[in-house]
Amino acid sequence: MRRLRILVLMHPDFMPPDSADGYSAQEINKWKTEYDVVSTLRAAGHNVRPLGVQEEIKPMRDEIEGFKPHVVFTLLEEFHYQTAYDQHIASFLELMKVPYTGCNPRGLVLARGKDLSKTLVHHRRIAVPAFAVFPMHRKVKRPPRLALPLIVKSLNEDGSQGISQASIVDTDEKLAERVAFIHERVETAAIAEQFIEGRELYVGVLGNDRLRALPVWELKFGTMGGDHIATEKVKHDTSYQERVGIVDGPAKGLAPEVSARIQRTAKRIYRTLGLDGYARIDFRLSSDGTPYFIEANPNPEIAKSQEFATAARHGGLDYPDLLHRILALGIRRAKAGASIG
Repeated sequence: MRRLRILVLMHPDFMPPDSADGYSAQEINKWKTEYDVVSTLRAAGHNVRPLGVQEEIKPMRDEIEGFKPHVVFTLLEEFHYQTAYDQHIASFLELMKVPYTGCNPRGLVLARGKDLSKTLVHHRRIAVPAFAVFPMHRKVKRPPRLALPLIVKSLNEDGSQGISQASIVDTDEKLAERVAFIHERVETAAIAEQFIEGRELYVGVLGNDRLRALPVWELKFGTMGGDHIATEKVKHDTSYQERVGIVDGPAKGLAPEVSARIQRTAKRIYRTLGLDGYARIDFRLSSDGTPYFIEANPNPEIAKSQEFATAARHGGLDYPDLLHRILALGIRRAKAGASIG
């Protein structure tokens, strides 16, 4: 790829240092994606300018007009401290007519609401857990069709926010308590869905029109007690991960036809939700071999050590090539015409 001017958008708290030397694993964990992206693209010869933004649009506009980037690599997961505003950043970049990486605004909206995404996917005859939504400030009453046990989550936050072992509930009293927790602590509506006992599988997908599904990946829970779910601690506490042996890697023991079916399903979900760029599709594989769609994650973490990048490497796409593929997809979309939404 030719030498590019690349503006990298990120949260101001995650602006990476020039070197990771001297930092602890927990410190690096906060900005590892930003560091890996910036340092890798610089090593490839690109002119890379990181920009921390959170509350003002003007710095972005100033950099776009002054730096004139060929492409914006967006690592923003929120704006004005609201994750729901990330789609507005994509819309702003489209209005500025500058190519950007990752998903279009419409896909971000469709994927964010776990109820909407499940409803759309269910209409494509793909297995999803039964669920119910509990809006803020409403009495919690479980629909008779929704059998216990359930797992209770935020309706639209990601990164396992608000998920712990207490998220699995087996009585109506515990359901009400956990919904109240989500309402009060996460400050969003809650979704309670059928708890699928089984394996936690991820499939990365790359592409706009022609899609590439990465190898099926699995989160393995080591010696972790309780239910095997991706809690906040499992996702983000590096010392806990090391202590109990939380690792991710290729999903072993799957028949080739099962892996191929899960990859095809991931691509169908990607298209159903109008995603482009890159995304990770999450499944629970039940004991009877049914892959249940759990959620779609547009613009997932792409640090070298995260499952998207490690799955890509396992599939023959090393880290610099992965980042260049993501850049090329953003540039190609802009040339084809901005998305609608």
